[in-house]
Amino acid sequence: MFIKKRKIGQGEPCYIIAEVSANHNGKIEDAKKIIELAKEAGADCVKVQTYTADTITMNCHNDYFLLKEGTWKGKNLHDLYTDASMPWEWQGELKQYADQIGIDFFSTPFDATAVDFLESIQVEFYKIASFEIIDIPLIEKVAKTGKPIILSVGMASLGEIEEAVATIRKYGNEFALLKCSSAYPAVPENMNLRTIPNMKELFGVPVGLSDHSMGSVSAIVAVSLGANLIEKHICISRTIEGPDSSFSMEPEEFKQMVADVRVAEKALGKISYQVTEHEKSNYMSRKSIFVTSDIKKGEIINSSNIRVIRPGYGMEPKHYDTVLGQVALRDLKRGTPLSQKDIGEV
Repeated sequence: MFIKKRKIGQGEPCYIIAEVSANHNGKIEDAKKIIELAKEAGADCVKVQTYTADTITMNCHNDYFLLKEGTWKGKNLHDLYTDASMPWEWQGELKQYADQIGIDFFSTPFDATAVDFLESIQVEFYKIASFEIIDIPLIEKVAKTGKPIILSVGMASLGEIEEAVATIRKYGNEFALLKCSSAYPAVPENMNLRTIPNMKELFGVPVGLSDHSMGSVSAIVAVSLGANLIEKHICISRTIEGPDSSFSMEPEEFKQMVADVRVAEKALGKISYQVTEHEKSNYMSRKSIFVTSDIKKGEIINSSNIRVIRPGYGMEPKHYDTVLGQVALRDLKRGTPLSQKDIGEV
């Protein structure tokens, strides 16, 4: 899969997405600041969400529209999305700003009008949110743009994922999947990160993690399991309270996560049984056979005058039993590494 000119997949650096979500706090200056901070933290991309309260739900206050548990318990859906939504008139300007400072920009549309709008500002790829994976008409609308798609699969059954994937494949789009635990925040015991390599095997596309857990452990583990993308919420500060602030990373935390991901990628390396150059310098710390008492020429080599010890300048320990009973071919001083040329058969 390619995002712009960036290849996403096996052997490539993990593509790291900073999710702005509702952390703009109703101020375009804060949204721009988050884009700056994401770039400084090492993110490859920033993501926003394109909806209004009226495009994603309806203004109704009966019991169906009341959130009964979780981070937003007690909130009415229309009220929550009124607070959390990003004005559409900002998004073209934010995309230009991201382009200007050199970080990718894309969005999650939540209905057909959002797709039309995002096409008008020329976004180059799309995200389908976990909650929208069953909205096949929306997925078709996005797929018809012909642009790459990142599909999050939180809450979805295998059958629902297969249906969404089949829809995208019908239109030939390049795409990636994101494992996701759709809880805010997510807890480690519900992450099931071992699903990532299984998803790669089942669907044959890049797979990543949309991570709502606290800290960076899940992201690092996901990378170690082969994740090709990581998406994480970022905020200016959790002290600025908003709908998403409680489970978002502050800039320094995000920066440390990126650094840890890059170290993890280096540590994964490749399958290799070769000795590295750094290891070669430590050969001397291995054990070998040393003379531990002075030995005269012609004297028998025995367990009283040689030992297997560090350092590693003498014969390898596997020869110990073989050299016992042989004779010294020259005088050997205590502390001399034993060599094959020093001994011979009786």
